[in-house]
Amino acid sequence: MHKNEKGASYIGILIAIVGFAFLAKIAIAVWGPYWDDRVINGQIEELMKSSPANVDPAKFASQMSQRLEMNNVRDIKFDEIAQVTNIDGLQVKKDYEIRKPFLLNIDLVLNFEKSFDQRSVQTK
Repeated sequence: MHKNEKGASYIGILIAIVGFAFLAKIAIAVWGPYWDDRVINGQIEELMKSSPANVDPAKFASQMSQRLEMNNVRDIKFDEIAQVTNIDGLQVKKDYEIRKPFLLNIDLVLNFEKSFDQRSVQTK
């Protein structure tokens, strides 16, 4: 045996495992809300493309709620996260935050904000 052996120590391996577990916990906590936000954005754009220019904001919000329910986005209510207006064209302003408990008394705060304009969505 050599006097100074080379290789990873038990403490080094333990620190690597703890670090990996911490990163995995972050990824798992953040993945769901970001995926739901992508689904919401896609559904808003899809409905804006298929809606007439003079659609009633209440009808648009009702259809969006149905679409979110069909796409299994049940924790978020469209009426609470978005404002729909139809002045000079249909516009949707989405702004909300999600707080998720993370570790002990530490919370993750995820803030989502985006504006949609029917004319710009239809030109894509």
